[in-house]
Amino acid sequence: MSNDQSAASVPEESVGRILQRGGEELALEKVSDRFTVRPATPDAASEELAQTIPAQAHQEIPGRSGMTPPLQEFIVDPSQRDEAMQAARESEDVAFASHVYKLKENPQTLVYLTDQVTIQFAPSVDEETQRAIASLFGLQLLRPVSGIPNTFVFEVSLQARENPIKIANRLMGRKEVLTAEPNIVVRQEKHYRPKDSLYPKQWYLNNLGGSQIAAGSHISVEKAWDITKGIRSIVVAVADDGFDLNHPDFQGTGKIVAPKDFKEQDFLPLPGDDNENHGTACAGVAVAEETGTGIVGVAPGCALMPLRTTGYLDDETIEQLFDWATNNGAAVISCSWGPAAVYFPLSLRQRAALTRAATQGRDGKGCVIVFAAGNANRPISGTINEQGWPNNLLKGPTQWLGGFTVHPDAIAVSACTSLNKKSAYSNWGTNVSVCAPSNNAPPGMWFEQTGYVSTAPEVRALLPGLGIFTTDRLGAAGYDSSNFTSDFGGTSSACPVVAGVAALILSANPDLTATEVRQILQQTADKVVDPDPDPQLTFRLGSYDANGFSQWFGYGKVNAFKAVQAAQQQRVQPSQASQALHGRNDNLVPIPDYNSQGVTSPINVTYASPLRDIQVSVNIQHQFLGDIEVSVRSPNGITVLLQGRTLGSTTQLQATYTLQNTPALQQLLNKPVAGIWQLWVVDYAQMDTGTLNSWELTLGI
Repeated sequence: MSNDQSAASVPEESVGRILQRGGEELALEKVSDRFTVRPATPDAASEELAQTIPAQAHQEIPGRSGMTPPLQEFIVDPSQRDEAMQAARESEDVAFASHVYKLKENPQTLVYLTDQVTIQFAPSVDEETQRAIASLFGLQLLRPVSGIPNTFVFEVSLQARENPIKIANRLMGRKEVLTAEPNIVVRQEKHYRPKDSLYPKQWYLNNLGGSQIAAGSHISVEKAWDITKGIRSIVVAVADDGFDLNHPDFQGTGKIVAPKDFKEQDFLPLPGDDNENHGTACAGVAVAEETGTGIVGVAPGCALMPLRTTGYLDDETIEQLFDWATNNGAAVISCSWGPAAVYFPLSLRQRAALTRAATQGRDGKGCVIVFAAGNANRPISGTINEQGWPNNLLKGPTQWLGGFTVHPDAIAVSACTSLNKKSAYSNWGTNVSVCAPSNNAPPGMWFEQTGYVSTAPEVRALLPGLGIFTTDRLGAAGYDSSNFTSDFGGTSSACPVVAGVAALILSANPDLTATEVRQILQQTADKVVDPDPDPQLTFRLGSYDANGFSQWFGYGKVNAFKAVQAAQQQRVQPSQASQALHGRNDNLVPIPDYNSQGVTSPINVTYASPLRDIQVSVNIQHQFLGDIEVSVRSPNGITVLLQGRTLGSTTQLQATYTLQNTPALQQLLNKPVAGIWQLWVVDYAQMDTGTLNSWELTLGI
């Protein structure tokens, strides 16, 4: 029979370097320092083969079952590989020898060849022709492939003149063959995928692309779940309106912890009226239980602390809310809400309530506080020249301030779409920490006197992107008539996504401080780039500066797998310091009034060694110390808040900050101490001024 070639044949120069796989052609490269053999008999041990093959036995590679011997991988000096492979092929103990390959676009993945080829023949090809083609290429029939017509598994016999990769490529050039693939072996990588019936609709967790879904638009949670799906001791407090706690996805032993209804002042935070649907949806995004039906939250193994808020943001409400979460064991506090105001600075008590939770929660390691950035397409903190609002509600240069979202201990979350673009409504600015997937919709805002209004100029263009699929109130109540809703969104949805990832991080490493969790989220985020102009304000802020920061996306879109992996890697064993280094700076430095840049004072450390202990002593005189924040910045760029704006009218600060009274300093441990350390003092309010008199640094190494 002639070896008829068709127009689909692989070029001769590539016939040994193209892998036919799932209808695609993947470029291969040979690995220079290894090869595989299949022993001729099951009892041929790799050690015995090594006596006749000039190479080092490395590992067995399981493949076919039954009595077929596993592949044996050998390591060899690259210059000796071909000679060693030839010796293997000449040995009576070897059935076949093969190169090891790697994918050109993914060189970390090694590809091992077996002695099998799968062929799908065209429907018109009869059995005699099939046998003739197989014989031409030295193939022996093993079995048909169940469920696929005219498809068979063949074994490459000793009569074959080429390896399975080349055979498959040559077969693809024949008009009788629809598909031909070599059977390859790759290292197994577990990607946990729940069996919950509606999980495939949760594109934001993991996806393989599709309609209105861009590649990489998810948070890579399946690989994170291979490490942890969350543990019950990590509690996510969701502060919102009511929660339908009868929903099946909130059931499970230990799932609900310390519920509280601040509106009714009881312990059953159920929805109180028809429009209280928000909390149920947010809680589902973060921690919906894996039950086999319904949906799955980002951290399904973690516990839920449902907190029904009053709907108002007075001092006492905020204090009670954050103190309850802190005192009842919350690890993460998720807040998908903000002030119904354009400019809303936090009061001292509100600011202190958040600081308390972030520094005293979790036995001093701090609660992770996550806030939605907002849905007005405005800066979290900044000025916009407003035009075109209904009834001139806003006009001219207008300063925006979110209050909660600019708190130094809050993680402000913006939103991106299923197409890896900025969500049109998402607030933005220099205080955004990270972004997370959500829907796309026109920007708007709710004011008490007007209700919901679109921000100006109103966006009327089509805004593509999928909604978030999550839990809804049972039955006819809620956003949808079913128990789930498919079009939840806003930064309200992005916020619990990040809260869930934070919970996975702490499940993998509960010793991390809240500041360390924030740093992991930022350092492991994926860089979403959106070069298009914003459809409302025409700004282009979707790229990143030299520090890897974007005003639209913060440090990028959260990546659950990378974050959990980093948390694991930061597990460190404490060690005792054997030597103390002392540095002091007595230069008087005026603290500029109401200047977010602040001032810094340096201390240079020349001794190269990892940090085991740290103490920072400061001496500051100021007319109103409640205006200032004091931080220390290490040579590798880590900034730790030492003193928040909680000192009120005090005028003299002489204090020493240690690992014991300032647990956030723990993130500096085991980092190199050499370089310039800086004390950073910032005055955030007008009128009062002061001076940094001196500071002292003691490092244990």
